[in-house]
Amino acid sequence: MNTTDPIADMLTRIRNAIAIGQSEVSLPHSKLKEQVAKILADSGFLTSIKTTRANSRKEMQIVINDKDNPPVITQINRLSRPGRRQYVSVGKIPKVKSGRGIVVLSTSKGIMSGPQAKQKGIGGELICEVY
Repeated sequence: MNTTDPIADMLTRIRNAIAIGQSEVSLPHSKLKEQVAKILADSGFLTSIKTTRANSRKEMQIVINDKDNPPVITQINRLSRPGRRQYVSVGKIPKVKSGRGIVVLSTSKGIMSGPQAKQKGIGGELICEVY
């Protein structure tokens, strides 16, 4: 399956897995998706990420939550889309749910969470928000 927005596809797969009670999801690998998933894992929204090679393709296994725990993610939204990009300066980086959630940004220094970007003093393109 070839999608025009692989990040939106990844977020939708995570959202759908949570909706039906699955604790993990498998999707095609890309460096961008892996970086976004790592930020979500570092922020405590995902349990773990594994990259495997199935046949000639790289796959990414995302563990959303442990079998006996509920998922941490209540909502996950794509902010910037291929047709409508959203860029913010460091002062305009949104605070999600009074700091209980995060935004993920693509900056000139790589993919990072909103708090990391504020700390480094750089803005960028809003990728998604999670809470």
